[in-house]
Amino acid sequence: MQTRLDFYTADPAIMKALLGVENQIAKGSLDILLKELVRLRASQINGCAFCLDMHVTDAMKAGESSRRLATVAAWRETPFFSDRERAALAWTEALTLVAHDHVPDAAWEAVRPHFSDAELMELTAVITSINSWNRFAIAFRKMPV
Repeated sequence: MQTRLDFYTADPAIMKALLGVENQIAKGSLDILLKELVRLRASQINGCAFCLDMHVTDAMKAGESSRRLATVAAWRETPFFSDRERAALAWTEALTLVAHDHVPDAAWEAVRPHFSDAELMELTAVITSINSWNRFAIAFRKMPV
């Protein structure tokens, strides 16, 4: 596979806008490891090799364990994730697979007790942002280096 287009140089204004969202997310209150788990799970669902590689690396640099990284795709079947992390991962799956169930009430009811309004906005921004990045990377065949 070859890269189709360098989306960073093809339209710098769009990339600046996407990076602006990332900068705002970085200023938020959610734990970096939670954000990386969410990014990783969405990227797994979407099959984005570039983002998987990036966010495994970022999570490891932030102190995430290899055991949790290896099992995030099976988070329901492991004892390694807190209730808050499980709620965030379920929310991630619901939003990433929005066409399947249109974010069912069960996903909302699971996430709501674990996050404040502001945190839910930030978590949702992380999820929607990584889904955007996944689509750019997949569409234009951005390769891990």
